[in-house]
Amino acid sequence: MLRRAPAPFTGSSRTKQSLAIRSWLALSPQISVILFSQHHSAASFAKSFGSRALVESDIDFTFLGVPFFHSMVAKSRAFKSDIYVFMDTETILLPDFVLALNYAHNLDDDWLLFASPRDVPNFPFYLDEDRKHWLKDGQRIRIQELQDTLGSSWQWSCCDSRMVIAWNNGVMPLHHGVLPPFLYGKGVYNHWLINEALSSGLRFVFDASWTISNIALGDSRRQSNRLVKSSNVSDIEKGSWEYDCNSHLAAVYGLSSLHGFNYSAVMKLVKCDGQYLLINATEDFLHTYAYKKKSLWKRHIPNCWRSKTTLACVVRTIKTWNETSGCSLKDGSVHTKTLKLSFSLESLLAITADENKTVVLTVAGYSYKDMLMSWVCRLRRLRITNFLVSSLDYETYQFSVMQGLPVFNDPSAPSNISFNDCHFGTECFQRVTKVKSRLVLKILKLGYNVLLSDVDVYWFKNPLPLLSSFGPATLAAQSDEYNQTRPINLPRRLNSGFYFAHSDAPTISAMGKVVRHAATSGLTEQPSFYDTLCGEWGSTRKGDNRCVEPGTNLTVHFLDRNLFPNGAYLGLWERKNVKSACKKQGCLVLHNNWISGRVKKLERQVISGLWDYDITTRMCLV
Repeated sequence: MLRRAPAPFTGSSRTKQSLAIRSWLALSPQISVILFSQHHSAASFAKSFGSRALVESDIDFTFLGVPFFHSMVAKSRAFKSDIYVFMDTETILLPDFVLALNYAHNLDDDWLLFASPRDVPNFPFYLDEDRKHWLKDGQRIRIQELQDTLGSSWQWSCCDSRMVIAWNNGVMPLHHGVLPPFLYGKGVYNHWLINEALSSGLRFVFDASWTISNIALGDSRRQSNRLVKSSNVSDIEKGSWEYDCNSHLAAVYGLSSLHGFNYSAVMKLVKCDGQYLLINATEDFLHTYAYKKKSLWKRHIPNCWRSKTTLACVVRTIKTWNETSGCSLKDGSVHTKTLKLSFSLESLLAITADENKTVVLTVAGYSYKDMLMSWVCRLRRLRITNFLVSSLDYETYQFSVMQGLPVFNDPSAPSNISFNDCHFGTECFQRVTKVKSRLVLKILKLGYNVLLSDVDVYWFKNPLPLLSSFGPATLAAQSDEYNQTRPINLPRRLNSGFYFAHSDAPTISAMGKVVRHAATSGLTEQPSFYDTLCGEWGSTRKGDNRCVEPGTNLTVHFLDRNLFPNGAYLGLWERKNVKSACKKQGCLVLHNNWISGRVKKLERQVISGLWDYDITTRMCLV
């Protein structure tokens, strides 16, 4: 089973990828292809191949649409297969690929093989409609002739990330420990995996570059998988931060972080005079090896080796390897202390905002990083991508970058809060809440509508269609009132942890008043919201669920608690099955507030089953 995360099937990329995938499917009817992609063009392309090509979008992606390699590997286990292969979608495969896999499949142990790409400046061949024969200028061409034609022009790229990597569905894992959240197609991860597999010693690892024609059509320097929504953002750079992320992860995870591992010591699989040979190119004498259950043993040189053609074949292989070797993990992995996105707040807004120029904003510090990711995973599950994260500290910013989040650092955030327990009632909490209203005001002034949601708000459904329907000059906010019989707009019952604000003059003016009031208050920002917008003691209340700010005529609409319940309403968090109770009631969201302390808040949410993130693997739960 072949797996790859393709770039969009458009333009010249579509032509290359179509040819490549057709070459894979032509090799054997037993081969199926899984394309990890969120792009609509992948689904339409896969349909032409029926059941042999599938699109899998239910994995973790960055906000730019780049998939995570560890999520791809984990998801692949859901598909039954004897052999798993990961490769680039602009890579041509020839029949020698299947022959090499058949050899590996018959090994008496678990294994992992890799094959370096061979760059070709021009590939003038194509498959016929039945995918049975290669053609050139309308004429059939034999595989050997095709390889001979390319052999004079291709260039080895032994350190290129476009390797073919394959392993059997065996008993042993690929390596010790966990697979870090590498960004697919952004370097380092292939070499890290090979080094970890070698260092762990759990599988037989060998280099099949001389027996598999891994023909790379694309440019190794291209920025694949970049699905930016706006092509007009001027300061989008070429993604060096993505490579920095992978290098950083490779430097701090696993055995490979302790030492380099040079590929020259890896066993090579070659084919000479029709037979496969495992050789060690670093020894002074040539030996053929046999592999049997965790051990390599030298065999006597067989009679075929005495032929000049066989010996010359082996010598050529070693010579070629010596000319191209020297790649090790440390060559491409530098521990980067500072990771930084190449985007300003303005460009992040342009990339992430939906068609209505609306963004979902959350603010988090390091002590809430896991709850942040659970919140993000839930939004991803709901197919909501127009969110932004404001980090309150350096640690949260770095963590968010490595998790592929659209994060920005707020320079006005209070310092020394990373490891504080910033829960309700603390001085730290008071300072942090005032950051949120300042950020919302800033984004509103930039022309974007904002749904502010704390990370402890669990989303059952997308509330944006309902919230945006309230129209301009209306701020829709959650009520913190828990008494079922009392009005929901009573004094200081406006919850500033979940509200929707339009980017219009009345809202911007009113939010400015809130920010100024909070700046002089010794409390959190929440009382400032109510006292400013509804008047002290609710002097501008209208009915049971509204109030009007007289200076701007902004209407504050308190949201229906059955749809937007707070943490104390109806005792929902105390129900035996919280999820079932909320779904039966029709909740759009449920706020995990009205509880003291971060640990208790986390425990309540995890135990209830309203948790969507695996802390160990750093992946969203399926």
